[in-house]
Amino acid sequence: MASASVSDRPRLTAIRAAALFDGVSATLIREPVVVLDGPAILRIDQGTVPHGAQVVDLPGTTLLPGLIDPHVHLAFDASADPVAALAARDDNAALAAMTAAGHAALRAGITTVRDLGDRGYLSLSLRDAPGLPTIVAAGPPVTTPAGHCHFLGGAADPEPRALRAAVRERAGRGVDVIKVMASGGTMTPGTRQEVAQFTPEQLTVIVDEAHRLGLPVTAHAHGTGAIRAALDAGVDGMEHVSFWSADGVDEPGDLLGRISASGVTVGITAGVAPVPGAAPPPVVAMRMPRIVANTRAMYGAGARMVIGTDGGIGLTKPHDVLPYALIQTSMIGLEAATALRLATSAAAEACGLGDRKGRLRAGFDADILAVQGNPLLDLAALRHVRAVFARGVPVDPRPPGQASGSSR
Repeated sequence: MASASVSDRPRLTAIRAAALFDGVSATLIREPVVVLDGPAILRIDQGTVPHGAQVVDLPGTTLLPGLIDPHVHLAFDASADPVAALAARDDNAALAAMTAAGHAALRAGITTVRDLGDRGYLSLSLRDAPGLPTIVAAGPPVTTPAGHCHFLGGAADPEPRALRAAVRERAGRGVDVIKVMASGGTMTPGTRQEVAQFTPEQLTVIVDEAHRLGLPVTAHAHGTGAIRAALDAGVDGMEHVSFWSADGVDEPGDLLGRISASGVTVGITAGVAPVPGAAPPPVVAMRMPRIVANTRAMYGAGARMVIGTDGGIGLTKPHDVLPYALIQTSMIGLEAATALRLATSAAAEACGLGDRKGRLRAGFDADILAVQGNPLLDLAALRHVRAVFARGVPVDPRPPGQASGSSR
């Protein structure tokens, strides 16, 4: 290889660490050297540093692919009332808050997020902004008039022409995925999580139009009826899948087999940050043991799963909550390597980025998280971030207001 000193390209960077998790394997690579050529990984060696490369030594650390959160809401600010907080902001203020949310995620090693519901397509304008995670954007979710999250601007009359027009509008705006609210939700007064908002036939119209335009569809689906309707319609993904009922949580019954056989990606919702004085709502807390049991059953039945946080929707859901979610997956019986795979390579596939993100391998984006210790032995290591690289650029660990001369 020609020396960087006689090359026109930028100087290579070689990152040395104690170990490496590649996003797929259940074992670590020891003493890795990851060579970056600008925004991409050039190669991964053991002990070999290219002549003239800038060396970044991170002793005692494990390198991982940057984490991927496939379910966030950058427009929600993780306050006690994020809906009211968003309503009080004009678009400029909302974009500033969304940028701060993205910065917080990136500093925690979350280098890609999938925003599954914003206001007025604001997240699309942030996709190419420097110093933020890679953003996969849905825009306002498709919902019914006065339906769940209608205040984000995505309500459509539930008749075929209007539903197809709603999908076409999003495609025309350049979204990456269609999000549909197949059931109600607790954040929207007047809706109920156990009640389906669309019939299977209506959801099929949305899926058919989205697929015709080359877009995947993921459905917010809490109640059993909404889960069944989403499966009948052929969605690509489902979020939450809690089997929520009016007074508790349903048994999944035949839906376990259907979910597994369909290959649909189930975005389980996890992650609670330890915020003093804050706790999950009582309606959630009382159902959680049964939800955990059903999620464990889905995993045991072979369902394709990823780990999303719903980041932003409350005090215990800050935008850097994903590491806590991974730590807490032991409740559903996931081994550490499996949890990490679901938050890296599997999440990349779910976000349509499996050809360039979610793995540490030559040719992939240089999205890299370095943590102190061995996360395969203790996922709490994810909370001890030593360095983050986003598309080859080192991330300043300080919030933007405190950073001076930041590379971001």
